[in-house]
Amino acid sequence: MKDIKIFSGRANPELARRICEYLALPLGRIALGNFPDGEISCKILEDIRGRDVYLLQPTCPPVNDNLMELLIMIESCKRASAERITAVMPYYGYARQDRKDEGRVPITAKLVANLITRAGADRVLAMDLHAAQIQGFFDVPVDHLFAAPVLNEHFIERGLTKQDFVVVSPDEGSIKRALGHVKRLGGGLAIVDKRRTAADKTSQENIIGGPVEGKIVLMFDDMISTAGSICGAAEVLAQRGAREIHVAATHGVLCGKAVERLTASPITSLAVTDTIPLRPEQLIPKIKILSVSRLLGEGIKRIHRNESVSRLFD
Repeated sequence: MKDIKIFSGRANPELARRICEYLALPLGRIALGNFPDGEISCKILEDIRGRDVYLLQPTCPPVNDNLMELLIMIESCKRASAERITAVMPYYGYARQDRKDEGRVPITAKLVANLITRAGADRVLAMDLHAAQIQGFFDVPVDHLFAAPVLNEHFIERGLTKQDFVVVSPDEGSIKRALGHVKRLGGGLAIVDKRRTAADKTSQENIIGGPVEGKIVLMFDDMISTAGSICGAAEVLAQRGAREIHVAATHGVLCGKAVERLTASPITSLAVTDTIPLRPEQLIPKIKILSVSRLLGEGIKRIHRNESVSRLFD
């Protein structure tokens, strides 16, 4: 592992430190700052010529600043003659705009992929992309990791019996994810019928599938942004007699009124991973943070050694 170098942007340095602890490697030295006019400055403070370089930078809010910082870091490493540059993006911003669902709108997920590739990234390591087809937007290899093992372990440790809980998909688009968790955890399966009424508004009315009355409900999602959908689903489940409602999501974006909605909702607990750092005001008692540092660290190690990444999920 001596030829590997891991650097962190300013978006999530704590996760980078945990990854380096798992790999028993020092975190690479890099100087990042801003010029008086707001432009980003970057300097790699150690020799990376001929090295296998990994740049950890989720493009979480502020999305544009973090994305630009990642591009500048890639450019710096490319001009410093790194052998291979891998952009490690635990959270991929702009992922929700992955297709033209109406006229005269952009596909910004593809635009961001083009920017990262043209900046000089040779490979991308991502986690729980909002849409799986984003892997195909890149002209370089993409390793797609899933936080499901970490989320499943969280509930396994609670010692729930299969007869006591039901896994609920918060919408039709998450059915495949819910089925994957049922396969690992057991329990029943139900689906919340969600209808989108506007770009930021949804309504939930019906529950399809197994009964939830008197049951412990487990809901899984890839991200929680404004929390409108997940809280709406929790309200319907509570009305149908769910005993407890536990939610787990990979990315805790938690923007807008998310924290207020979660606080007022019937959700018993919310587990999110550390792909996105939470601010102190977002750390309400309901929220528990799970680390994906070991999973990302193992992915980096396997890429560096040219070993199978998919075997992590066998």
